[in-house]
Amino acid sequence: MARRLSWGRLPVVHQLRQSVGLQRGMLVAGLIITGLFLLTALTAPLLAPYGYSQLRNADGAFGAQQPPSAEHLLGTTVGGYDVLSRVIWGAQTAALVIVVAIAASIVIGILLGLVSGYFGGWLDRVLVVVCDAIYAFPSLLLAILLAIVISGGQSKLWGGILAAALSITVVFIPQYFRVIRAETVRIKAEAYIDSARVIGTPHRRIMGRHVLRNATRTLPLIVTLNASEAILTLAGLGFLGFGIEPTAAAEWGYDLNKSLSDVTSGIWWTALFPGLAIVLAVLGITLVGESLNDLADPRLRSRRAAAVGAGEVAETSVVPGGSLTAGPAGLGGLEGSGTLGDEGIEVRP
Repeated sequence: MARRLSWGRLPVVHQLRQSVGLQRGMLVAGLIITGLFLLTALTAPLLAPYGYSQLRNADGAFGAQQPPSAEHLLGTTVGGYDVLSRVIWGAQTAALVIVVAIAASIVIGILLGLVSGYFGGWLDRVLVVVCDAIYAFPSLLLAILLAIVISGGQSKLWGGILAAALSITVVFIPQYFRVIRAETVRIKAEAYIDSARVIGTPHRRIMGRHVLRNATRTLPLIVTLNASEAILTLAGLGFLGFGIEPTAAAEWGYDLNKSLSDVTSGIWWTALFPGLAIVLAVLGITLVGESLNDLADPRLRSRRAAAVGAGEVAETSVVPGGSLTAGPAGLGGLEGSGTLGDEGIEVRP
């Protein structure tokens, strides 16, 4: 029983049990697509038939712009790379950027929001102004600027991943800062926080044990939505030529950029599959985030409770001894075997 309760308290499992109808369908579909994306990223060395920068095998060079075949299921690119291998390895690159960017954003955003909301004063005003200025700046333009400053536009695998992740991190920090600061300002006005201060509890303990635990309840929603935005930002950097070098890692945005000229020549496979990978990854994560956002709305739980209550009312007995159903003698047999006279008085034979 205790094990079942512990599993039921997990964030996604708890929301899945709460979901009904369309929300459950969206959440399940999003979890399946996201799970396949993460599984592909983890097992890329096993799934990919070739390396991300491999141009030949034992039989010779692959050849450029080769159509789908038994040897290359999704064809080859204009550079002579295997499309299927590039798509699979690109999932690993995207997953690494998401993990690094969101982890850094969460740590920095939570720390700044917690300190700003709890202590207030001039530090709070300065941080609010700075974060609002960053938040108002175009995110992709800011990411391009930071990618150029950090890596000079292009770099090797880990250098490119860190450059893209850090540029995305700066964009995401104001979102976490706003949420945590607003929750901290609300929570620190609660009576139990005042009680903790009265008995002499240190500020660090109050912030870590009482404020932080209650201020981070909405973070799973923001994480899922930011993960999809990170994929789009990474693809945008690669498409504009500020991403990772093709010999260092596979990146979907770079492959789309190199396939622009192929589309007008009738070579569809070089652009279709990287673009489809971006769409599916973003769609899966977005479905999870939007479903969790809907389930966090108390109005949905009220509708669910109302539906359950309506079912219980339908089963409620309205006559002594059972539900209102006709017996073998029809409605007249509900209370006895007699019939009703003109004035509603039962007349027995």
